[in-house]
Amino acid sequence: MPTIEPDLPSGYRGTLASLKELVTAAQLRAQQAASSAMVEMYWGIGATILRRQTQEPWGSKILQRLASDLKASFPHMRGFSRSNLFYMRSFAAAWDFTDAEVRDRIGALGWGHIIELLKLKDPEVRDWYAGMAVEQKWKLTVLEHQIATGLHRRIGAAPNNLESRLPTGGAELAQNVAKDPLVLDFLGLTTEAEELAIEEAMTQRMSQTLAEFGRGFAFYGRQYHLDVEGEDFYIDLLLVHVPTNRFVVVELKAGRFRPEHLGQLNFYVAAVNDLVKFPGMAPSVGILVCGSKHDPTVRYALDGSSQPIAVTSYTYETLPDKEREALPSPAAITAALEQGTVGNQESIDDE
Repeated sequence: MPTIEPDLPSGYRGTLASLKELVTAAQLRAQQAASSAMVEMYWGIGATILRRQTQEPWGSKILQRLASDLKASFPHMRGFSRSNLFYMRSFAAAWDFTDAEVRDRIGALGWGHIIELLKLKDPEVRDWYAGMAVEQKWKLTVLEHQIATGLHRRIGAAPNNLESRLPTGGAELAQNVAKDPLVLDFLGLTTEAEELAIEEAMTQRMSQTLAEFGRGFAFYGRQYHLDVEGEDFYIDLLLVHVPTNRFVVVELKAGRFRPEHLGQLNFYVAAVNDLVKFPGMAPSVGILVCGSKHDPTVRYALDGSSQPIAVTSYTYETLPDKEREALPSPAAITAALEQGTVGNQESIDDE
Protein backbone atom coordinates (compact mmCIF):
# COMPACT_ATOMS: atom_id res chain seq x y z
CA MET A 1 0.00 0.00 0.00
CA PRO A 2 1.59 3.33 -0.99
CA THR A 3 2.58 5.72 1.76
CA ILE A 4 0.53 8.90 1.82
CA GLU A 5 2.69 11.97 2.34
CA PRO A 6 1.26 14.18 5.08
CA ASP A 7 0.30 17.73 4.24
CA LEU A 8 3.31 19.98 4.53
CA PRO A 9 3.04 23.11 6.65
CA SER A 10 2.93 26.41 4.83
CA GLY A 11 6.35 27.80 4.10
CA TYR A 12 8.03 24.37 4.27
CA ARG A 13 9.40 24.42 0.74
CA GLY A 14 10.75 27.93 1.16
CA THR A 15 12.45 26.90 4.41
CA LEU A 16 13.95 23.83 2.73
CA ALA A 17 15.31 25.97 -0.10
CA SER A 18 16.91 28.41 2.34
CA LEU A 19 18.50 25.55 4.33
CA LYS A 20 19.92 24.04 1.15
CA GLU A 21 21.45 27.41 0.31
CA LEU A 22 22.89 27.56 3.84
CA VAL A 23 24.50 24.11 3.49
CA THR A 24 25.89 24.90 0.03
CA ALA A 25 27.35 28.20 1.21
CA ALA A 26 28.99 26.48 4.20
CA GLN A 27 30.49 23.81 1.94
CA LEU A 28 31.95 26.43 -0.39
CA ARG A 29 33.38 28.41 2.53
CA ALA A 30 34.99 25.26 3.93
CA GLN A 31 36.51 24.36 0.60
CA GLN A 32 37.72 27.92 0.04
CA ALA A 33 39.38 27.79 3.46
CA ALA A 34 40.97 24.45 2.56
CA SER A 35 42.24 25.88 -0.72
CA SER A 36 43.75 28.88 1.07
CA ALA A 37 45.44 26.58 3.60
CA MET A 38 46.84 24.42 0.80
CA VAL A 39 48.15 27.46 -1.09
CA GLU A 40 49.81 28.77 2.08
CA MET A 41 51.37 25.34 2.64
CA TYR A 42 52.70 25.34 -0.93
CA TRP A 43 54.23 28.76 -0.38
CA GLY A 44 55.90 27.47 2.80
CA ILE A 45 57.36 24.49 0.94
CA GLY A 46 58.57 26.76 -1.85
CA ALA A 47 60.14 29.20 0.62
CA THR A 48 61.94 26.33 2.34
CA ILE A 49 63.33 25.11 -0.98
CA LEU A 50 64.50 28.63 -1.86
CA ARG A 51 66.18 29.01 1.53
CA ARG A 52 67.95 25.66 1.25
CA GLN A 53 69.13 26.47 -2.27
CA THR A 54 70.87 29.60 -1.01
CA GLN A 55 72.77 27.52 1.55
CA GLU A 56 73.74 24.43 -0.47
CA PRO A 57 73.18 22.89 -3.93
CA TRP A 58 69.57 21.74 -4.13
CA GLY A 59 69.23 20.95 -7.82
CA SER A 60 66.79 18.93 -9.89
CA LYS A 61 67.92 15.58 -8.48
CA ILE A 62 67.32 16.70 -4.90
CA LEU A 63 63.86 18.04 -5.81
CA GLN A 64 63.04 14.73 -7.50
CA ARG A 65 64.07 12.91 -4.31
CA LEU A 66 62.06 15.37 -2.21
CA ALA A 67 59.00 14.80 -4.42
CA SER A 68 59.35 11.02 -4.04
CA ASP A 69 59.77 11.21 -0.27
CA LEU A 70 56.78 13.54 0.19
CA LYS A 71 54.57 11.32 -1.99
CA ALA A 72 55.66 8.29 0.02
CA SER A 73 54.80 10.08 3.28
CA PHE A 74 51.45 11.38 1.99
CA PRO A 75 50.34 8.83 -0.64
CA HIS A 76 46.81 10.25 -1.03
CA MET A 77 48.00 13.78 -1.81
CA ARG A 78 48.67 14.43 -5.49
CA GLY A 79 50.41 17.79 -5.22
CA PHE A 80 53.96 16.61 -4.58
CA SER A 81 55.20 15.98 -8.10
CA ARG A 82 58.60 17.30 -9.13
CA SER A 83 57.01 19.84 -11.48
CA ASN A 84 54.70 21.08 -8.72
CA LEU A 85 57.68 21.58 -6.38
CA PHE A 86 59.25 23.82 -9.02
CA TYR A 87 56.00 25.81 -9.15
CA MET A 88 56.06 26.11 -5.34
CA ARG A 89 59.59 27.50 -5.50
CA SER A 90 58.56 30.00 -8.19
CA PHE A 91 55.50 30.88 -6.10
CA ALA A 92 57.62 31.72 -3.07
CA ALA A 93 59.96 33.79 -5.24
CA ALA A 94 57.06 35.73 -6.78
CA TRP A 95 55.10 36.73 -3.66
CA ASP A 96 55.94 37.31 -0.01
CA PHE A 97 53.38 35.53 2.14
CA THR A 98 54.86 37.05 5.29
CA ASP A 99 53.00 40.17 4.13
CA ALA A 100 49.43 39.74 5.41
CA GLU A 101 47.93 41.80 2.58
CA VAL A 102 49.68 39.68 -0.06
CA ARG A 103 48.69 36.47 1.74
CA ASP A 104 45.02 37.49 1.91
CA ARG A 105 44.90 38.51 -1.74
CA ILE A 106 46.85 35.69 -3.40
CA GLY A 107 45.59 33.08 -0.93
CA ALA A 108 42.08 33.69 -2.29
CA LEU A 109 43.12 32.20 -5.64
CA GLY A 110 43.13 28.56 -6.57
CA TRP A 111 46.42 26.77 -7.23
CA GLY A 112 45.61 26.47 -10.93
CA HIS A 113 45.20 30.25 -11.10
CA ILE A 114 48.54 30.75 -9.38
CA ILE A 115 50.36 28.40 -11.76
CA GLU A 116 48.92 30.31 -14.72
CA LEU A 117 50.02 33.63 -13.19
CA LEU A 118 53.53 32.32 -12.57
CA LYS A 119 53.98 31.96 -16.32
CA LEU A 120 53.98 35.77 -16.52
CA LYS A 121 57.51 37.10 -16.06
CA ASP A 122 56.60 40.78 -15.47
CA PRO A 123 55.73 41.16 -11.75
CA GLU A 124 53.48 44.18 -12.36
CA VAL A 125 51.48 42.42 -15.06
CA ARG A 126 51.28 39.30 -12.91
CA ASP A 127 49.95 41.27 -9.95
CA TRP A 128 47.44 43.06 -12.17
CA TYR A 129 45.95 39.81 -13.41
CA ALA A 130 45.98 38.36 -9.89
CA GLY A 131 44.01 41.35 -8.62
CA MET A 132 41.49 41.13 -11.45
CA ALA A 133 41.06 37.37 -10.99
CA VAL A 134 40.15 37.89 -7.33
CA GLU A 135 37.98 40.96 -7.90
CA GLN A 136 36.06 39.55 -10.86
CA LYS A 137 36.01 35.96 -9.56
CA TRP A 138 37.38 34.65 -12.83
CA LYS A 139 37.28 30.97 -13.55
CA LEU A 140 40.64 29.52 -14.54
CA THR A 141 39.57 29.28 -18.18
CA VAL A 142 38.66 32.97 -18.16
CA LEU A 143 42.02 33.91 -16.63
CA GLU A 144 43.84 31.84 -19.26
CA HIS A 145 41.87 33.56 -22.04
CA GLN A 146 42.45 37.06 -20.68
CA ILE A 147 46.19 36.47 -20.39
CA ALA A 148 46.42 34.85 -23.83
CA THR A 149 44.61 37.78 -25.46
CA GLY A 150 46.62 40.42 -23.54
CA LEU A 151 43.73 42.04 -21.72
CA HIS A 152 46.05 44.36 -19.79
CA ARG A 153 47.32 45.82 -23.07
CA ARG A 154 43.87 46.17 -24.58
CA ILE A 155 42.29 48.14 -21.77
CA GLY A 156 45.25 49.32 -19.71
CA ALA A 157 45.70 48.98 -16.01
CA ALA A 158 43.66 52.06 -15.10
CA PRO A 159 40.79 50.95 -12.86
CA ASN A 160 38.14 53.26 -14.36
CA ASN A 161 35.34 51.17 -15.88
CA LEU A 162 36.81 47.67 -15.72
CA GLU A 163 33.99 46.15 -13.74
CA SER A 164 31.43 46.86 -16.43
CA ARG A 165 33.70 45.72 -19.26
CA LEU A 166 35.16 42.49 -17.90
CA PRO A 167 33.22 39.21 -17.85
CA THR A 168 32.80 37.51 -14.50
CA GLY A 169 33.16 34.07 -16.08
CA GLY A 170 29.99 32.74 -14.50
CA ALA A 171 30.61 30.76 -11.33
CA GLU A 172 32.12 32.09 -8.15
CA LEU A 173 35.78 31.31 -7.53
CA ALA A 174 34.77 29.05 -4.68
CA GLN A 175 32.85 26.86 -7.11
CA ASN A 176 36.08 26.25 -8.97
CA VAL A 177 37.80 25.40 -5.71
CA ALA A 178 35.09 22.85 -4.99
CA LYS A 179 36.09 20.99 -8.15
CA ASP A 180 39.83 21.13 -7.49
CA PRO A 181 41.09 17.56 -6.89
CA LEU A 182 44.23 18.85 -5.17
CA VAL A 183 42.08 20.49 -2.50
CA LEU A 184 40.12 17.29 -1.97
CA ASP A 185 43.34 15.28 -1.73
CA PHE A 186 44.77 17.86 0.67
CA LEU A 187 41.76 17.28 2.94
CA GLY A 188 42.02 13.52 2.58
CA LEU A 189 38.58 13.55 0.91
CA THR A 190 37.24 12.84 -2.55
CA THR A 191 33.99 13.34 -4.41
CA GLU A 192 34.53 9.96 -6.06
CA ALA A 193 34.62 7.78 -2.95
CA GLU A 194 33.13 4.89 -4.89
CA GLU A 195 36.00 4.99 -7.39
CA LEU A 196 38.53 4.80 -4.55
CA ALA A 197 36.68 1.85 -3.06
CA ILE A 198 36.76 0.06 -6.41
CA GLU A 199 40.42 0.89 -6.90
CA GLU A 200 41.39 -0.22 -3.40
CA ALA A 201 39.54 -3.50 -3.80
CA MET A 202 41.22 -4.21 -7.11
CA THR A 203 44.74 -3.32 -6.06
CA GLN A 204 44.52 -5.13 -2.72
CA ARG A 205 44.05 -8.33 -4.67
CA MET A 206 46.15 -7.33 -7.67
CA SER A 207 47.64 -10.71 -8.48
CA GLN A 208 44.25 -12.40 -8.48
CA THR A 209 42.63 -9.62 -10.48
CA LEU A 210 45.35 -9.76 -13.13
CA ALA A 211 44.92 -13.51 -13.40
CA GLU A 212 41.19 -13.01 -13.94
CA PHE A 213 41.82 -10.36 -16.59
CA GLY A 214 43.69 -13.02 -18.51
CA ARG A 215 47.16 -14.50 -18.76
CA GLY A 216 50.12 -12.29 -19.51
CA PHE A 217 49.34 -9.11 -17.57
CA ALA A 218 52.01 -7.47 -15.40
CA PHE A 219 51.51 -4.63 -12.95
CA TYR A 220 53.38 -1.44 -13.91
CA GLY A 221 51.93 1.25 -11.67
CA ARG A 222 49.01 2.50 -9.61
CA GLN A 223 48.06 6.19 -9.75
CA TYR A 224 50.83 6.36 -12.35
CA HIS A 225 52.01 9.94 -12.67
CA LEU A 226 52.14 11.69 -16.04
CA ASP A 227 53.78 15.10 -16.37
CA VAL A 228 52.29 16.60 -19.53
CA GLU A 229 53.95 19.95 -20.21
CA GLY A 230 53.98 20.81 -16.52
CA GLU A 231 50.47 19.53 -15.74
CA ASP A 232 50.00 16.51 -13.49
CA PHE A 233 47.77 13.58 -14.42
CA TYR A 234 47.33 10.21 -12.69
CA ILE A 235 46.35 6.91 -14.31
CA ASP A 236 44.41 4.59 -12.01
CA LEU A 237 46.23 1.44 -13.13
CA LEU A 238 48.96 0.97 -15.72
CA LEU A 239 49.55 -2.62 -16.80
CA VAL A 240 51.71 -4.35 -19.40
CA HIS A 241 50.26 -7.07 -21.59
CA VAL A 242 53.37 -9.17 -22.13
CA PRO A 243 52.17 -11.38 -25.06
CA THR A 244 51.41 -8.36 -27.25
CA ASN A 245 54.13 -6.12 -25.74
CA ARG A 246 51.87 -3.16 -25.04
CA PHE A 247 50.82 -0.93 -22.17
CA VAL A 248 47.23 -1.23 -20.97
CA VAL A 249 45.76 1.87 -19.34
CA VAL A 250 42.92 1.06 -16.90
CA GLU A 251 40.61 3.83 -15.68
CA LEU A 252 38.05 3.05 -12.97
CA LYS A 253 34.85 5.09 -12.75
CA ALA A 254 31.93 4.80 -10.37
CA GLY A 255 28.42 4.89 -11.73
CA ARG A 256 27.20 4.90 -15.31
CA PHE A 257 29.33 5.50 -18.37
CA ARG A 258 29.61 9.11 -19.50
CA PRO A 259 31.16 10.21 -22.82
CA GLU A 260 33.75 12.38 -21.05
CA HIS A 261 35.14 9.24 -19.37
CA LEU A 262 36.19 7.86 -22.74
CA GLY A 263 37.69 11.22 -23.70
CA GLN A 264 39.86 11.14 -20.58
CA LEU A 265 40.91 7.56 -21.29
CA ASN A 266 41.79 8.41 -24.88
CA PHE A 267 43.98 11.25 -23.61
CA TYR A 268 45.80 8.91 -21.21
CA VAL A 269 46.36 6.31 -23.94
CA ALA A 270 47.86 8.95 -26.25
CA ALA A 271 50.01 10.33 -23.42
CA VAL A 272 51.34 6.86 -22.52
CA ASN A 273 52.20 6.25 -26.16
CA ASP A 274 54.03 9.57 -26.33
CA LEU A 275 55.71 9.68 -22.91
CA VAL A 276 55.96 6.15 -21.49
CA LYS A 277 55.94 3.56 -24.28
CA PHE A 278 59.34 2.04 -25.10
CA PRO A 279 60.61 1.75 -28.70
CA GLY A 280 59.29 -1.36 -30.39
CA MET A 281 56.21 -1.69 -28.20
CA ALA A 282 52.76 -2.01 -29.79
CA PRO A 283 50.27 0.89 -29.48
CA SER A 284 48.74 1.13 -26.02
CA VAL A 285 45.20 0.06 -25.23
CA GLY A 286 42.87 1.68 -22.72
CA ILE A 287 40.21 -0.12 -20.72
CA LEU A 288 37.49 1.95 -19.08
CA VAL A 289 35.66 0.18 -16.26
CA CYS A 290 32.44 1.76 -15.03
CA GLY A 291 32.08 -0.16 -11.82
CA SER A 292 28.55 0.49 -10.62
CA LYS A 293 26.94 -2.82 -9.67
CA HIS A 294 23.74 -1.51 -11.29
CA ASP A 295 25.34 -0.85 -14.66
CA PRO A 296 28.71 -2.59 -15.09
CA THR A 297 30.30 -1.37 -18.31
CA VAL A 298 33.66 -1.95 -19.97
CA ARG A 299 34.85 0.05 -22.96
CA TYR A 300 38.12 0.02 -24.84
CA ALA A 301 40.21 2.78 -26.39
CA LEU A 302 42.99 2.01 -28.85
CA ASP A 303 45.49 4.47 -30.23
CA GLY A 304 45.03 4.45 -33.99
CA SER A 305 48.47 3.40 -35.22
CA SER A 306 47.53 4.22 -38.81
CA GLN A 307 46.70 7.79 -37.76
CA PRO A 308 49.38 8.80 -35.21
CA ILE A 309 47.77 12.13 -34.38
CA ALA A 310 44.23 10.87 -33.89
CA VAL A 311 43.00 8.62 -31.12
CA THR A 312 40.19 6.28 -32.12
CA SER A 313 37.81 4.79 -29.58
CA TYR A 314 36.31 1.33 -29.88
CA THR A 315 33.93 -0.97 -28.12
CA TYR A 316 35.22 -4.50 -27.67
CA GLU A 317 33.15 -5.77 -30.60
CA THR A 318 34.67 -3.26 -33.03
CA LEU A 319 38.29 -3.81 -32.03
CA PRO A 320 40.46 -5.33 -34.74
CA ASP A 321 40.40 -9.13 -34.59
CA LYS A 322 43.95 -9.50 -33.27
CA GLU A 323 43.32 -6.98 -30.50
CA ARG A 324 40.07 -8.66 -29.48
CA GLU A 325 41.68 -12.10 -29.36
CA ALA A 326 44.60 -10.89 -27.24
CA LEU A 327 42.60 -8.93 -24.66
CA PRO A 328 40.10 -10.07 -22.02
CA SER A 329 36.44 -9.61 -22.87
CA PRO A 330 34.26 -7.03 -21.09
CA ALA A 331 32.48 -9.90 -19.33
CA ALA A 332 35.77 -11.24 -17.95
CA ILE A 333 36.81 -7.82 -16.68
CA THR A 334 33.42 -7.15 -15.13
CA ALA A 335 33.50 -10.52 -13.36
CA ALA A 336 36.99 -9.79 -11.98
CA LEU A 337 35.85 -6.39 -10.79
CA GLU A 338 32.61 -7.50 -9.17
CA GLN A 339 34.18 -10.38 -7.22
CA GLY A 340 36.49 -7.94 -5.52
CA THR A 341 34.21 -4.94 -5.08
CA VAL A 342 30.62 -6.01 -4.44
CA GLY A 343 31.12 -5.82 -0.68
CA ASN A 344 32.67 -2.39 -0.89
CA GLN A 345 30.00 -1.11 -3.27
CA GLU A 346 27.11 -2.37 -1.14
CA SER A 347 28.53 -0.78 1.97
CA ILE A 348 28.72 2.54 0.11
CA ASP A 349 25.17 2.25 -1.19
CA ASP A 350 23.87 1.46 2.29
CA GLU A 351 25.32 4.65 3.78
